[in-house]
Amino acid sequence: MIEHNVRRLLVVDDGQLAGIITMDDLRGSFHQEIMAIDLLKANEILSQMPIRQLMTKNPITITPSEKAVNAARSMLEHKISTLPVVESEKVVGIITESDLFRVLVDICLSQEAQKEKVTETETPEEDR
Repeated sequence: MIEHNVRRLLVVDDGQLAGIITMDDLRGSFHQEIMAIDLLKANEILSQMPIRQLMTKNPITITPSEKAVNAARSMLEHKISTLPVVESEKVVGIITESDLFRVLVDICLSQEAQKEKVTETETPEEDR
């Protein structure tokens, strides 16, 4: 996760979604006091621990045809930052709060551009 600068990974078993693991799951595996006392020992223990012990099993999912607003609603309702996208029991993608935030910014910028365009067409040429 650190090497590829990602905060979450989907866990797939035999082609099907088995769970999800996040950086918070890994950080939460040990109390901060233990990590501070012996970071090397904590990392050694984590490196030996099977993912299935740390992952969230059977995560909430969404289909590719679902609307973005429904994904956002589900994430807010369940207090999660990630939704695996599953179609016919196969993982086809992932949507994160960052993806939804990007969509929101794009919509807002598009609306601003539309307003500016309307304002330009309504302003007499001599005022431009």
